[in-house]
Amino acid sequence: MDWPEHCAVVIPCLNEAASIASVVAQARTHLSCVVVVDDGSSDATARLAADSRAHVLRHDTPRGKGAALKTGLSWSFARGFTWALTMDGDGQHLARDIPSFLARAVATDAALVVGNRMSNPTAMPWIRRKVNQWMSHRLSGLAGPLLPDSQCGFRLFQLGVWSSLDLRTTHFEVESELLLAFLAANERVEFVPIQVVYNQETSKIRPMLDTWRWLRWWRRTSRSGVASPNLERRKPFSAFEKQS
Repeated sequence: MDWPEHCAVVIPCLNEAASIASVVAQARTHLSCVVVVDDGSSDATARLAADSRAHVLRHDTPRGKGAALKTGLSWSFARGFTWALTMDGDGQHLARDIPSFLARAVATDAALVVGNRMSNPTAMPWIRRKVNQWMSHRLSGLAGPLLPDSQCGFRLFQLGVWSSLDLRTTHFEVESELLLAFLAANERVEFVPIQVVYNQETSKIRPMLDTWRWLRWWRRTSRSGVASPNLERRKPFSAFEKQS
């Protein structure tokens, strides 16, 4: 696999001027095409990303993380990329973990590889850790197997599969929707341990509003149910994770 030719990095961001240049530069040491989707920033995010040789797509006003991802992924797919790797723009995700995603996809033939912060969760702020565990537990109960980190935005996935899914969310619930959609499509999902950096950055999550959005999405999804894929096909990611 010639990853630089086939895989684009997509970074949705809002007001990340303090970190975006470094994030882009580090990502480009592994994959040459980096797409920054500036979701209506009021700072210099777009200019600094462009100066760092990223392709910059801009929303005039904030539309939400899910909408920003769709913009970047659609752009990448239309230009012939078959894979996309998504990262946050605040420096939380470390580019040196990118080779682990690529290697896991090749080794397991997975269509989706998700970063797993819960293999060493002590670096995560307590409230984020607990919310992630609560959401992951509920999604695991609906999907079947254990999903150790359902909310991580550091992901690698096949764009052909993504383009075939009926994804409707436009905010932070997109992480949950996309994960369940890949599983419902009977696509193989893997998790890979990653490191994360939590400094003093301000989370873009609005606790009350985004929690309400997620619960509304969860209620609708749990009522409709999720097609249960072949569990035997999905077991290997747990075994592979333990060996890492």
